[in-house]
Amino acid sequence: MSLAPIDVNNYSTILEKKANEVSALFDDLALPSPTIFPSEPEHYRLRAEFRLWHDNGDAYYAMFDPAEPKIPVRIDQFPIASKAIYDLMPTLLGELNGNIILSKRLFQVEFLSTLSGDMLVSLIYHRRLDEEWEASARELATKLDIQIIGRSKKQKLVLERDYVVEVLPIGDEQYTYKQFEGGFTQPNGKLNATMIGWAKSQVGDNQDQDLLELYCGNGNFTAPLSKHFRKVLATEISKTSVKAAHENFDLNGITNTNVLRMSSEELTSALNKERSFRRLADINLDDFNIKTVLVDPPRAGLDENTRQLISNFTDIVYISCNPETLHRDLQILTKTHAVQAFALFDQFPYTHHMECGIFLKSRDKP
Repeated sequence: MSLAPIDVNNYSTILEKKANEVSALFDDLALPSPTIFPSEPEHYRLRAEFRLWHDNGDAYYAMFDPAEPKIPVRIDQFPIASKAIYDLMPTLLGELNGNIILSKRLFQVEFLSTLSGDMLVSLIYHRRLDEEWEASARELATKLDIQIIGRSKKQKLVLERDYVVEVLPIGDEQYTYKQFEGGFTQPNGKLNATMIGWAKSQVGDNQDQDLLELYCGNGNFTAPLSKHFRKVLATEISKTSVKAAHENFDLNGITNTNVLRMSSEELTSALNKERSFRRLADINLDDFNIKTVLVDPPRAGLDENTRQLISNFTDIVYISCNPETLHRDLQILTKTHAVQAFALFDQFPYTHHMECGIFLKSRDKP
């Protein structure tokens, strides 16, 4: 994350330049012209974390520039943060500076907010937390109307709950998600809802077919897309994310989805009938009629086995947080599939990062 001041008035120009640079990476693949989805120019980031730097009995928020990693940069305002975080930061800091019990050996503060107004603050310490800390933290949580978690080495104190509840508007519907502290969530909530809407528009209605989703996380895409298919088979290796996904399906009344805690390599072996897994004891893979697959991999992109697996399906929705590994994967996938749609989502304004969406259709299969 850049620590340079943001230029809100120049956002459109910055985005155009970045979009052109990202698009140029794919010139050799002759993709369709991308649809560009801009972010809000400020107050778009739903997560933020800061070191708390103590100086002469006072403390302030700080971050570190990669160019000078040992020198703290004081952060008095953070306009890319959601309005809720932006407004809370000075108020919380004043409360912490006025309370020795809460500020003693506090070294990091993490904020997790939502579009729907929920807020969770994690206070991280270099000391063990006791009943006195808990009493003070509960008083502060009530005063500020927020959730608070205290952390120290081998200790986690949850005052009420360790998650926020998000409500995402997608088209004319709303989807509710529990987003757990420490679990992965998309930081730009409005762009996340836009990405989900874009994916829904690509897959169409397939009530006689099933969806395979790899790297499903907390069910971010799974829940809205489940209405487009007869059934969904999803995989995720994070235990926390699998738990969150199941809870989010319950919250949204979704009953046609199975989440497997498996890697894509393990699922490939199971689909090819090379290995059997106890985790599949209650699931008959032959019951699925999968023609569409959605992948949202980490920055490393897809491994060889996963690329080979998804190339067997008619339609592929590929959400990527790294254009370079996406380009590498598309060089292989476009041998069997044609790119039908290309989208750029500016999840991280004023940085070089760009989220991409690709929809591919098999050249041979109907």
